[in-house]
Amino acid sequence: MRTLSKSKLLAFRQCPKRLWLEVHQPQLREDSGATQASFATGHQVGDIARQLYDPHQQGQLIDPQAEGFDAAFARTQHLLQSRKPIFEAGFRAEGALAFADVLLPVGKKWRMVEVKSSTSVKDYHRDDAAVQSFVARACGVPLQSIALAHIDSQWTYPGHGDYRGLLVEADLTEEAFARTEEVRGWIAQAQAVAARKTAPHIATGAQCSSPYECGFVAHCQSQEPQAEHPVHWLPRRSQALKAHIDEHGIAELRDVPDGLLNATQQRVKAATLSGRAFFDQGAAAQALAAHKLPGCFIDFETIQFAVPVWPSTRPYQQMPFQFSVHRLGRTGQVKHQAFLDLSGNNPSRPFAQALIAACGQRGPVFVYNAAFETSRIRELAECHPRLAPALHAINERIVDLLPIARQHYYHPSQQGSWSIKAVLPALCPDLHYDQLDGVQDGGAAQQAYLEAIAPATQAPRKAELERQLLAYCHLDTWAMVRLWAAFTATTLKD
Repeated sequence: MRTLSKSKLLAFRQCPKRLWLEVHQPQLREDSGATQASFATGHQVGDIARQLYDPHQQGQLIDPQAEGFDAAFARTQHLLQSRKPIFEAGFRAEGALAFADVLLPVGKKWRMVEVKSSTSVKDYHRDDAAVQSFVARACGVPLQSIALAHIDSQWTYPGHGDYRGLLVEADLTEEAFARTEEVRGWIAQAQAVAARKTAPHIATGAQCSSPYECGFVAHCQSQEPQAEHPVHWLPRRSQALKAHIDEHGIAELRDVPDGLLNATQQRVKAATLSGRAFFDQGAAAQALAAHKLPGCFIDFETIQFAVPVWPSTRPYQQMPFQFSVHRLGRTGQVKHQAFLDLSGNNPSRPFAQALIAACGQRGPVFVYNAAFETSRIRELAECHPRLAPALHAINERIVDLLPIARQHYYHPSQQGSWSIKAVLPALCPDLHYDQLDGVQDGGAAQQAYLEAIAPATQAPRKAELERQLLAYCHLDTWAMVRLWAAFTATTLKD
């Protein structure tokens, strides 16, 4: 009988095929940058949790990777006699194994805490707690309770390394303890899947990204027949449309009845099947006619920390560290300004001051997906009340190019997306993000920023990262200028 780790049992809960691949073909797994970043965040929050739950540093940390699993299990049993906090205590019983984030002595019993970097309790966290408590109790641990500690997104960091209050607990004892037989069932079913000689046949679907992204999705998709025009290119599918597609097993866009599609979806279908772009340039120009030049085109790059590093900031607060502004005059002349703070200090005040200066006091301020920039500007105004009037004035001038693109332009190459990275190469084929060196998307920009502000980063590397970040953000706003020019049939001047 194969002993399965908690992570593999949770993989089974997400998708039995994922479990099989984790066991038999782990080399096919490709974790995205976002997934790897979430792992790093989890480790960081775990480090903070050890400080919070063991302020006097009396506890012991078990490292199963360094010690080996058998040694880790044996050491756990030894430490259970010490009545001191144990971190990563390991247990193995009834075909499953698990390591507890935090184990705290309470009289003659123990209190278990699982630590997560999320800001709330998710359903899969409840499964996690059920497995964790099951394995520990099956090993004979007198468990008094189990709680899940997650980040309080409303907590504000006071500085000086004081993270008391970062984590809040939810007691899951009653429900976790009540799921003993359910967990036994999961173990039996998962072992049956792991024992198969071939992977179960499960088509890709919603489970590939929920409750978390699966690293095998690219492999699974490569094994499936590829539709010429996949139905998932339809944007914003309603529940009724999804149900019809699932019920009839529709994979091809051409097979979706027009009567179930809204106007935008019908436009996507027609353009895709005909291979011809839809562009109502006149209507696009009319929609922008009221917004007279001169105008600014702005884009922000932000960073967020699960564990705040700057005083007076909150967990996962979006902190802008860079902007690009292209200013377009009435005669078609373009000027560019940029801001990038790689000092490692809180960049919000200098960012806000530079943004106010760059945007001036008059004219439209064009963005692509206004919800992001307007939210960041409002947050800056809350943080810096003296700058608030000028910041709110910028928000009042915001004009969103995204709905203009969505309503009046679509090219088959967009594959159902109106992100600027999908629209730009279709409408302006001489511009491509993949021609950039290094930083080519927002996730890469965040990683570049973190590397650039790290104390260990050498000056030449920091200068290179600065160049890449400036080039990436510059293209974001230059792309908006070019889209605006195409929508309005305007010739730009060098």
